[in-house]
Amino acid sequence: MYVLGKGLLSRIATGLTILGVSMSVHAADSASLELGAGDKVQFARVGVQWDWNKKWFQSNGTHISGYWDASLAQLRATKYRDDPNQTQHITMIGLTPMFRYERDSKTGFYAEGGIGAHLMSELYDNNGDRLSTAFQFGDQVGVGYVFQNKLDVGFKLLHFSNGGIKNPNSGINLAVLRASYPF
Repeated sequence: MYVLGKGLLSRIATGLTILGVSMSVHAADSASLELGAGDKVQFARVGVQWDWNKKWFQSNGTHISGYWDASLAQLRATKYRDDPNQTQHITMIGLTPMFRYERDSKTGFYAEGGIGAHLMSELYDNNGDRLSTAFQFGDQVGVGYVFQNKLDVGFKLLHFSNGGIKNPNSGINLAVLRASYPF
């Protein structure tokens, strides 16, 4: 079970402050919280989103839309499988253009996906699974549901990798639960 430590809480608070300052420049449309896990990795992320307010390929009450997702995340990885007390804490910032297939009312079920750019505070090394660059692509696909009160809950799969820029490049795979709410 992932426990939020003092270091993580202060990083999240700092990140929210930074994101809050940037929101005053251009008002964000929503905020999100994501929690997830992978093989010996736990994940927590906060984000803000800016809706593109576009409707492409509108037909039969559905369309494709999109938004920018700016995020601050914390990864906690067990460094050695035989010693779970040896952990690595990595902070990540990212920006991802997300495309969403949804109903015109923006409620109900949706599917979404995107590929973004992310920077890691240190190189990932999890029991031989390694990433050799601080820059990572973040690929994500997911499904979700938006309730009438605009609460957005979803599930997605995330994959971080440097796209073969430099080896080793084991990648990180995560299953993530997401909750978002508009301002």
